[in-house]
Amino acid sequence: MPGLGAGLARRGKVALVPSFLDILTMIPRTLLLAPLLCMLLPGCKRAEEERFQGYLEGEPVLVAAQQSGQLTSLTVQRGDQVRAGMPLFSQDQATEAASVEQAKAQVAQAQAQLANLGSGKRPPEIAIIEAQLKDAEVKRKLSADQLARQQALVAKGFVSADTLDQVRTQLGRDEAAVAQMKAQLASARLPFGRSQERAAALAEVAASLATLKQSAIRLEQKSQLAPATGLVQDTFFRIGEWAEPGQAIVSILPPENIKVRFFVPEARLNALQAGQTVAIHCDGCPAPLPATIRFISPSAEYTPPVLFSEKNRYRLVYLVEAWPQPKDAARLHPGQPVDVSLNIAKR
Repeated sequence: MPGLGAGLARRGKVALVPSFLDILTMIPRTLLLAPLLCMLLPGCKRAEEERFQGYLEGEPVLVAAQQSGQLTSLTVQRGDQVRAGMPLFSQDQATEAASVEQAKAQVAQAQAQLANLGSGKRPPEIAIIEAQLKDAEVKRKLSADQLARQQALVAKGFVSADTLDQVRTQLGRDEAAVAQMKAQLASARLPFGRSQERAAALAEVAASLATLKQSAIRLEQKSQLAPATGLVQDTFFRIGEWAEPGQAIVSILPPENIKVRFFVPEARLNALQAGQTVAIHCDGCPAPLPATIRFISPSAEYTPPVLFSEKNRYRLVYLVEAWPQPKDAARLHPGQPVDVSLNIAKR
């Protein structure tokens, strides 16, 4: 050790305990420069970083049966990746399909009745009314001629006035019959029926169309499509089983529904706010994953047992929920333990 020997030689005596200067000469220069280099290098950071323990949680989308019926198909299974709009399952559709066909027939009947009112009487029916009108006009002419003869006879005193009154009455009846037949002929030639009848026919068409729409909706509800893109977490029924309305058949977990739940002590609560970005650290993650805080619990709770740590002795903590980006959440798994830090490392 030349530094120590040179120091002792200069003093001219043997030192049992080395001096402070001798100790400095014994320390390599690289160790003395290490703190300075750490402060100058941008990638150097503190050995310890404040982190909060938490875990991942998923909010699945439960796709339930909307109608009662027997399950006839199940096109997905647990672990499948599905896209929005893909078929998931279907139920027996015989009853609903028959209701649709019945509703279509009712619509056709109502539309035919409306068309019949709009077309007026058929030509043969109009011809019958025209013939009846001619017959009524002939009878009226005969009654008029009879009245003229009876008036001449009454003037000469051959018949009584009562007979003349009877002839007049018959002529009035014949004239009324002619007027009635003319009105029927005019009504038969109209292109539309009465306004009240037409309004009723229009209402019947609208009601039958509404019934058809309802039947079609019930038929459509017997087959369910994926409402979102994600992972099939589980299926709860098998083909052949009976499902009631509201019973979940398939559970889908979209990536955007995966969140991290972590707990912070009261002393660090003021450092958090909704919309703030935090970093998620997990085993197997090559780099911290950013997540956005959406919820901070307003009430405190006791530290959950899964978060026991030698460095965390706080008895009361606050729940915080943050959502990672969907592209990052696809690599995470609900129930996975993670650490959360408030400082975001550059990725």
